[in-house]
Amino acid sequence: MTGVFGADEAGRGPALGSMFAAAVAVDDPAALPDGVDDSKRLAPERREELAGRLRDADGVQVGVAEVPPDRIDAPETDMNTLTVAAQAEALAAVAAEGMRGVVDACDTSEARFARRVADELAASVDLTAEHGADERHAVVGAASVVAKVERDAQMARYGDEFGAVGSGYPSDPTTREFLADYVAENGALPPFARETWGTCEDALAAAEQSGLDDF
Repeated sequence: MTGVFGADEAGRGPALGSMFAAAVAVDDPAALPDGVDDSKRLAPERREELAGRLRDADGVQVGVAEVPPDRIDAPETDMNTLTVAAQAEALAAVAAEGMRGVVDACDTSEARFARRVADELAASVDLTAEHGADERHAVVGAASVVAKVERDAQMARYGDEFGAVGSGYPSDPTTREFLADYVAENGALPPFARETWGTCEDALAAAEQSGLDDF
């Protein structure tokens, strides 16, 4: 089987929303749209355009996997294991026997991460992992674009329903303000929060302390 694949994920670190993994496979890398790059280097509008072109292009296959907050919060797992599972799930939709490809490594050991992802696949493939693979391999960059667009679309839907939620990352002031206001009003975290994340725990603790201070 000819062809190459790449996989990457978006949303490992946010306090809100899911992590998404995406995989892209092509018979010929020339089938990828011009301008594909690491998603972090592209404007949101450009990412959306490229993701649409990737899904519509002949000779390009796309797979996506979602890891929701309740699965992230489960005590018996960790983010590296979840990333392995998510990349493997996305790859299962596009990787066929005998293909080769690269995935973005989220482990300090690239070889270990590659082995773990490959072990999750039913197909026997030639799989390697690299740190920063989305910057060096167009097919991995393409996967990063798809994953980022999926996550951004989810956050936009939450914004439509709940108001300004920001990016979901702990460093985002809009996200922190949203969490504080939501908890103060509802006495609980929003349903798409990662409850075990420190940012979310801090929001609950601050609201509880504020309630005590009112007495």
